[in-house]
Amino acid sequence: MPERNPRRWLILGVLCLSLLVVVIDNMVLNIAIPSLIRDLGASTSEIQWIIDSYVLVFAGLLLTAGSLSDRHGRRRGLIIGLVVFGSGSLLATLCRTPEQLIAARGLMGVGGAFLMPGTLSIITTVFDEQERKKAIAIWSSVLALGALGSPVIGGLLLQHFWWGSVFLINVPVAALAIVAALLIIPESRGAASRPDLLGALLSMIGMSALVWAVIATSRVGWGSPQTIGGFVVAAVGLTGFALWERHVAEPMLPLSLFRDRNFAGASFSIVLLSFSGGGVVLVLTQHIQFVLGYSPMKAGLAFVPMIVTAMIFNGVGVVVDKRLGTRVAMASGLLLMGGGFGVLASLSPGDGYLKLATALVVIGMGSGIAGPAAYGTLLAALPPERVGVGSAVNDTVQQVGQALSIAVLGSVLTTAYRSAMPTDVVARARDSIGDALRIAAQTGDAALAQVAKDSFVQAIAVTSLLGVFGGIAAAVVAVTVLRPKPKPEAAQPAAEPTPVSQANV
Repeated sequence: MPERNPRRWLILGVLCLSLLVVVIDNMVLNIAIPSLIRDLGASTSEIQWIIDSYVLVFAGLLLTAGSLSDRHGRRRGLIIGLVVFGSGSLLATLCRTPEQLIAARGLMGVGGAFLMPGTLSIITTVFDEQERKKAIAIWSSVLALGALGSPVIGGLLLQHFWWGSVFLINVPVAALAIVAALLIIPESRGAASRPDLLGALLSMIGMSALVWAVIATSRVGWGSPQTIGGFVVAAVGLTGFALWERHVAEPMLPLSLFRDRNFAGASFSIVLLSFSGGGVVLVLTQHIQFVLGYSPMKAGLAFVPMIVTAMIFNGVGVVVDKRLGTRVAMASGLLLMGGGFGVLASLSPGDGYLKLATALVVIGMGSGIAGPAAYGTLLAALPPERVGVGSAVNDTVQQVGQALSIAVLGSVLTTAYRSAMPTDVVARARDSIGDALRIAAQTGDAALAQVAKDSFVQAIAVTSLLGVFGGIAAAVVAVTVLRPKPKPEAAQPAAEPTPVSQANV
């Protein structure tokens, strides 16, 4: 058995610190949505683009970034990601219009595309199969801890400073992670190969067009020329990418990976898992602040039950996986998530925070149990020389699921809200609850404010049904597609990282 890296747990700490910048940014951004609406004058559409511009660039570049990291160095890719992400965060603090912030978020998406695959690929090369799921559970728990602390910090900043200050907390974290990565993380890379330039171009066109089309559905509808055109370009680009990767001598993404049932099944389950959970924070942040009237800091604390529960149940998930198998761990966790959305689907206008907290706890339990099993199964199926691009597949399917979630759930939420609002109110009040409450405050119309809140709660209940179905569907996929690993392979858990560890410098 090859000797394990004696610094592997310290390396894991640096990787967790590196990814904290993304967690902090995404969580704080959701908390800052009402402030952006009020202070920056951002419309509902612009708010969506502030969120989606990051997703669009991130998803489009992931496969290319992962492939480049495999070829030129995974630590190098991680550091590039941190530098670009930190720079984009600094620029975001200087923005004066929604359009400028959208551009800054796009730059941050470039950094995230290098950063995310780098963390997972390095975990795969440093930890053998016996310890990998434990490492992923710790990684997930530390990230949850970051998500727990960032809303409180963000809330304090929003109460005492301008909205742009929330992006400043990314900068020192990124700087510290860069120094730690240079000092502690060993470099690793796959076997030398010729760059697959056409594959990279086709993947960027296909993935960007797919996410663009999904995002467009919430603005202009599924049948609009913009949406249809986006899906057509995505289909052409991704089909061309698949055909090219099948025939090129040294493909960027070997499609043979998807013949592995565990890799394919885990990928699809992660899409459905991300679809179920991707829009929950976006939706509930508005509910907590606009309907329940919580301050930004208190709104951040409202998510504590979900985050703490997810941290605790990450460890439970590792135990369930080890004793009962990956299928049981994933299916039970995904069904629990569906149950949490079932609680949200029963929300009524008179309900306060208690029922919401119950739903968040159940969702956190499910996420904690399913997460390590899903990500560990996908990573375990990767050959050592492809862990960068393979980790990028994990991040890509996650982002596609989240983009679908934001687009589809956002569209359903908006439609349900409009349907619940009386037809005789001001037109803008039917567009969003933020507009309705602003108009109500300006005119002193308390009745309009109350009907907007009630309509929004009804819309959340309708939208949550999609999360229920997503959790059930993902559980079915986990049970029917995933297969236990053969005994002979399990007997040699440490053999996989050997070629990569030899490449470390």
